[in-house]
Amino acid sequence: MVYLGVDLHRKVSHVVALDESGEVLLSRRFGNDPAEFRRVFGELEPAPIEVVFEATYGWGWFADLLADAGIPAHMAHPLATKAISAGRVKNDAIDARTLAHLLRTNLLPEAWIAPPEVRAARRLVRMRTSLMRIRSRLKCQVHAICADLGVPIPVSDLFGARGRELLTTLALPVVTAGRLEANLRLIDTLTAEIRLADRETVRYFRADPRIRRLTPIPGIGFLTAAMIVAEVGDVGRFETPERLCSWAGLTPTERSSADHVQRGHISKQGTRWLRWVLVEAAVTASRGPSLAGFFGPIRERRGTKIARVALARRLLTLAFYALRDEAGCRAYPILPRPSRSTRARSPYGMASPDGRDVD
Repeated sequence: MVYLGVDLHRKVSHVVALDESGEVLLSRRFGNDPAEFRRVFGELEPAPIEVVFEATYGWGWFADLLADAGIPAHMAHPLATKAISAGRVKNDAIDARTLAHLLRTNLLPEAWIAPPEVRAARRLVRMRTSLMRIRSRLKCQVHAICADLGVPIPVSDLFGARGRELLTTLALPVVTAGRLEANLRLIDTLTAEIRLADRETVRYFRADPRIRRLTPIPGIGFLTAAMIVAEVGDVGRFETPERLCSWAGLTPTERSSADHVQRGHISKQGTRWLRWVLVEAAVTASRGPSLAGFFGPIRERRGTKIARVALARRLLTLAFYALRDEAGCRAYPILPRPSRSTRARSPYGMASPDGRDVD
């Protein structure tokens, strides 16, 4: 068996091959050309090869290359790897050799290699979220212009029909008026792109049965369910909901020694996209009666922000059972399929009176 460690970078990479006794068979640095990697694989044949690389920016193409070549691949968790292999001397060759050594000794902290279809789904939902965040920043700039000039805003939505009419009547300095018009143009462009992303998301996830199992949970509509499905991927890799919450970074940190136990804030180690969408769902779920008995006491003791994070963790726990069981979560069973009149409405989800988001 040959263990190949790859210190993968954006343009160049360093590979180190070790045999079963830990002797270095090969150490080489070259550009990220698939043909170069195949050439290295050929040099090490006919011995079986296992490859390890660290989770880094743009690793997807390399994982696909290994899958096409039929070579077992392992992706090292970057935080855990640094904790194990910290040293006074660090360079690409040492990093690649350390990765190969950890794989050879079965001490490698592995991360999940998401398959291409999961990465494509994540790319779709993350792009939509990024567009929404950019649009929110632009809207904040418009509000800042109005606040700076002392313009009162008597409407609930500054970017609705009445709000736009109000903005057109403002007497603004030339430079300020130009900035306002630029922000509004960009907001309109982004709104069109977000609507297109909404349609693509609905088309991609419409036939996924996990969506129907997730949407009965309070606060989770179609787009939130799509984000959960895309980010979690295969829920079978988590034995318990606690492990899923830990993977999402929604569990508190802990430092314990003997009888002294100190717990801190959530770890935030994991997908920030999933944490964000669950906290947003918790805001909606907290308004309904379904989870008021859980949210209210925590808010009184610890405050609204901590209560929302705790509720987000509860929603992810419910989502775990909905994703795992074909019958859905027992606390919130699958809703009957909507009638034609209901399907004619927007498929993107809206809040119902009890705080749920429904199709």
